[in-house]
Amino acid sequence: MSTILITGGTGLIGKHLCSVLKEKGYKVALLSRNRNQDIDLPLYTWNLEKGVIEKGAVESADYIINLSGANIGDKRWTLKQRMLIVDSRVKSTQLIFDKIRENKNVLKAFISSSAIGYYGTSQTDIIFKETDPPGKDFLGNTCFEWEKAVDRFSELGIRTVKLRTGVVLTKQGGALAKMAAPIKLGIASVLGTGRQYIPWIHIEDLCSIYIKAIEDLQMNGAYNAVAPDHKTNAEFTRILTRILKKPLLSANVPSFMLRAIFGKMSGILLKGNRVSTDKIIASGYEFEFPELENALTDLYGKNNQKQDLS
Repeated sequence: MSTILITGGTGLIGKHLCSVLKEKGYKVALLSRNRNQDIDLPLYTWNLEKGVIEKGAVESADYIINLSGANIGDKRWTLKQRMLIVDSRVKSTQLIFDKIRENKNVLKAFISSSAIGYYGTSQTDIIFKETDPPGKDFLGNTCFEWEKAVDRFSELGIRTVKLRTGVVLTKQGGALAKMAAPIKLGIASVLGTGRQYIPWIHIEDLCSIYIKAIEDLQMNGAYNAVAPDHKTNAEFTRILTRILKKPLLSANVPSFMLRAIFGKMSGILLKGNRVSTDKIIASGYEFEFPELENALTDLYGKNNQKQDLS
């Protein structure tokens, strides 16, 4: 069975993807900055500042899944944090490319995460497709530079796939946990106007799309990895409060308050566009959770509710 090397494999998505890949019989190895990881998988280290990847990492890989990148919602977007967000994506990808080229490794595919931030955060009526140009704001520029680094692998004749991901829904943390926290406390409110869209995907579907990207030799280029169900912030919040059986406050959280708290990062909360899933569906992928209601019910439904709300 093929060996999959995963960067960023100790993160929220990476841990789940590792588990799913192992269940399917793949050999999985991790590439991490920190050797002290509590995980039962072969682990190699790398150092972006020194441009070093531990020997044996890329040489043994049949496929590389690139999930590395600083969390965009972790801190306010100071100049230092913006540089970290970009460098953690672009420089890490460039380093892997350099090592693959040096070692002339026969890689079957390079599969990289990207983000729907590629299209920018300025709210429009457009339903963005993979052929649309990148946005002109920070996230758009970041994703454009990130994908440009990824595209270099195709120059080596390597099949290259970029998955532009939205908000990943999982019980284990991430954006959904932050959204659910105030709801569980009974202080749920719609953010800003509530008209901004939240492109989302259940973690099971996202992992299945990564596996399809490994196994489907026809997959190439960029794909929007989001569910086909378009929901605004107001709709998302109402569905989540209903499933959690909590009240929704009548007053929205004012936009100016979010801007004061989060600064430039507030754009990812106050703006959001619809994103097309036509390409991934045309490739033959069938979503397990195509609708928000059934996705959230799976995560916070009757069988899980008592445990999750404790």
